[in-house]
Amino acid sequence: MNYVSLLLLGGILIIFIGFILIFIGALIEGEKNSSNTQENKTQAGGIIFIGPIPIVFGSSKEITKWMLIIALIIAIILIVLYIL
Repeated sequence: MNYVSLLLLGGILIIFIGFILIFIGALIEGEKNSSNTQENKTQAGGIIFIGPIPIVFGSSKEITKWMLIIALIIAIILIVLYIL
């Protein structure tokens, strides 16, 4: 296998693992909410990359902080992969 094939296979594998983790997370969260009768506050956040610049947003300061940390980690990984 050459380098391009390994990268393609790795990318597809990461996407597949991501879908599985989202599905498992939804199942766990649904099970937790069905057994818990108290009202919970939903928090959400996200990251948008425009080139190498991350744009971070969130519904609370805590979520925004975590999105910023994740964005910095992803940006560092992308820069390292670009250099290699």
